[in-house]
Amino acid sequence: MTDYKMRPVEGTIHFDGEMATKGFNFNKMCYSFNSEENRQAFRDDAEGYMEKYQLTEEQKQAVRDKDLIRMQELGGSVYYLAKFAGIFGWNMQVIGGMQSGRTTEEFQAYLNSQGRGKTNG
Repeated sequence: MTDYKMRPVEGTIHFDGEMATKGFNFNKMCYSFNSEENRQAFRDDAEGYMEKYQLTEEQKQAVRDKDLIRMQELGGSVYYLAKFAGIFGWNMQVIGGMQSGRTTEEFQAYLNSQGRGKTNG
């Protein structure tokens, strides 16, 4: 068996057991967004919905601010955050821009410059 050493990558948020515990309720809430009924319930009363899942005040503020990076810092799993992002119609270019400190347009231009953007063909 190979012994892999975890090398931190600058600018990334390491999601481990401690972070999973920290973000359990938050990720549980995001998982609930698999259901359109729950997405609508959140849209109708975000504060009540967050209270139902017992989010911390810091997590609630990150949700209010729609700050995906802060949500990750507070234990949010990127996989579950994608469900949250879907409520607002955010695609991967929007999320990638947020994560890289670029606007969506800047991020798309970057992808295009690397040959990884959408093609109009």
